[in-house]
Amino acid sequence: MNPYILLIMTLTLGLGTTITLMSTHWLLAWVGLEINMLAILPLMIKQHHPRAVEATTKYFLVQATAAATLLFANTMNAWLTGMWEISQTTHPLPLTMITTALSLKLGLAPLHAWLPDIMQGLDLKMGLILTTWQKVAPFSLLFQINNGTLMSLLALTSILIGGWGGLNQTQLRKILAYSSIAHLGWMFLVIRFLPSLSLMTLLIYIMMTFSLFNTLMLNKTTNINSLSISWMKMPALTALTPLILLSLGGLPPLTGFLPKWMILQELTKQNFNVTATTAALSALLSLFFYLRLTYNMTLTIAPNTSTNTLSWRLNNKNILMPIATSITMTLLLLPLSPLTMTLTL
Repeated sequence: MNPYILLIMTLTLGLGTTITLMSTHWLLAWVGLEINMLAILPLMIKQHHPRAVEATTKYFLVQATAAATLLFANTMNAWLTGMWEISQTTHPLPLTMITTALSLKLGLAPLHAWLPDIMQGLDLKMGLILTTWQKVAPFSLLFQINNGTLMSLLALTSILIGGWGGLNQTQLRKILAYSSIAHLGWMFLVIRFLPSLSLMTLLIYIMMTFSLFNTLMLNKTTNINSLSISWMKMPALTALTPLILLSLGGLPPLTGFLPKWMILQELTKQNFNVTATTAALSALLSLFFYLRLTYNMTLTIAPNTSTNTLSWRLNNKNILMPIATSITMTLLLLPLSPLTMTLTL
């Protein structure tokens, strides 16, 4: 792809999300989502590979369906209430349809089936964008309408399916897709009670996912077997990656423990004890497949025989400062939890 076209598409991708974030009118928010979708399609298909073409086509069809449903629901809301303001979406029928359409855009269960399949057809850079940046605009709209009961139901379903779905996977991109589904569930589980905590969970998830995807890109690994030879290429990074995975799993004393801890605390305060218990037990399912990756990366090194083809060990010319900063934040932000709780509450 021409560098100028790549720059234009990247800037347009950011513009679409920014328009949605700044809008208070449903039509303007919808336009921002469409600009965002149309800008990412050329970036997804940049590889000129049949799998990338298939994934891009599926992504377009799913997002177009969600966008059409969203526009129909917005028009119905304007017809019933006489207002186009996002904050004035009060009628239950269009509110439910809008929540469903935005859940389809995000990949919340049970509208999640497209995400692992599309992730598998993309490279790691586009997978990173799909699981982080593309979540921001729909999240901001759900943040504003805050359809409490339905969001809690979708969130709990996402936590369960995100944990179960990743158990039997061997491809890292599919595992990270199910990880994304589970983390989205945690974000929306608490949005009806404490929206600011939900936003903080999204930011911490983006930071942890950025660290892990960059690690996988540096190692050029796309399946579990290829993790076993990463220690020969980057020993220090291989030692840190299990900690990133355990942080995503939510183990103390790592940063990923903070949002889960605060969400469970808030649910308990609101007397949703059964929901909190179910979510905490479902987190163990996600932790299992993170531990599988940790095992393959650290406990299958020489003298064990590797079935994967050894790769050339060349000097790394990537800029390492962003990944160093993100890994540090992924592992060491828990001591700042009193400050974080003060800002959130």
